[in-house]
Amino acid sequence: QVQLVESGGGLVQAGDSLRLSCAASGRTFGSYAMGWFRQAPGKERYLVARISWNGDSTYYTDSVKGRFTISRDNTKNTMYLQMNSLKPEDTAVYYCAAGRGAYDYRMDYWGQGTLVTVSS
Repeated sequence: QVQLVESGGGLVQAGDSLRLSCAASGRTFGSYAMGWFRQAPGKERYLVARISWNGDSTYYTDSVKGRFTISRDNTKNTMYLQMNSLKPEDTAVYYCAAGRGAYDYRMDYWGQGTLVTVSS
């Protein structure tokens, strides 16, 4: 079992930055890949970024490349999403998720989400 708690969301203006955190507990943090997903009102949830167990492999959806950075600190059992140059279209509930293995990105566990609102 893995428990995930997101934090760091809020209301910001276009061009601002935010850093989301995802604190994990339960299964050994360094044993599984993780990801950030988002869901805007009326739309489906989709993958924003993902990271392998030790950070040596990352992936970003095209719309956030060059603006967002995913990272993790296995000594703190925490994953991060640094979001720069935010745009109104980044407005969504952001969820962190834990995968099945070191490089297995099938997500089995989810946090409750944190809301990011970007005003124009």
